[in-house]
Amino acid sequence: MTSIVAEQGPAADPQPTAGSGAKRRARSILALVVNGREREDVVPDGMLLLDYLREVVGLTGTKQGCDGGECGACTVLVDDQPRLSCSTLAVQMQGRRVETVEGLTHGGRMSPLQQAFHESLGAQCGFCTPGMITAAEALLRRNPDPSREEIKEAMGGNLCRCTGYVKIIESVRNAAAARKVRS
Repeated sequence: MTSIVAEQGPAADPQPTAGSGAKRRARSILALVVNGREREDVVPDGMLLLDYLREVVGLTGTKQGCDGGECGACTVLVDDQPRLSCSTLAVQMQGRRVETVEGLTHGGRMSPLQQAFHESLGAQCGFCTPGMITAAEALLRRNPDPSREEIKEAMGGNLCRCTGYVKIIESVRNAAAARKVRS
C-alpha cells in the first residue's frame, strides 16, 4: 500500500547502493488523517510516529520520555486506541486516524478532559500530561463512567514522576462526571 521513493543526498542513511556508491534511504508516501486533517507526506521508512508528528507535522504536544515505550509520555490515539508513538513506525499509520493532545481541543479551547486536568491539578510539571490525557480520552470513549480501578488500569502504562496519581485519577473521574452532566 505504501509507495517506495528513493531519495539521494546528504540526509540519506548510509546504505550503499550497487554501482554508483551513492547513499540512499527508502522512503514511503504516507497518507493518513492527523487530528481530523488528511495528510500525505514522504517519510523515511524507519521514522518513528513520534518524530513524524513532532518534526514533519509540527505537533509538539506528544513528548519523548523514555525512548523505550515504558513511560507513556508519547501516547497518541490511533483509530481511538492508545498507542506509543515512540515505538511505532510512521509508515504503519498508512490509512489510519491519529489524534494527538492538540487534536482533542475544541475550537482552540481545552476539551472537558483537558479542563478537568487543569482544574483538578492533574498536571504537575506537565511533561507526562499529554500522554495521560490521550490515554484517559481512549478510556472515556469506550467507558464513559469508569470506576477508580478501571482508571488505574487504563492509566497503568503512563508514568508520572511528580505525583502520586491521586490528582490524575481525580481529573479523569471529574471529566467523566462532567461528560455525564452534559449528555
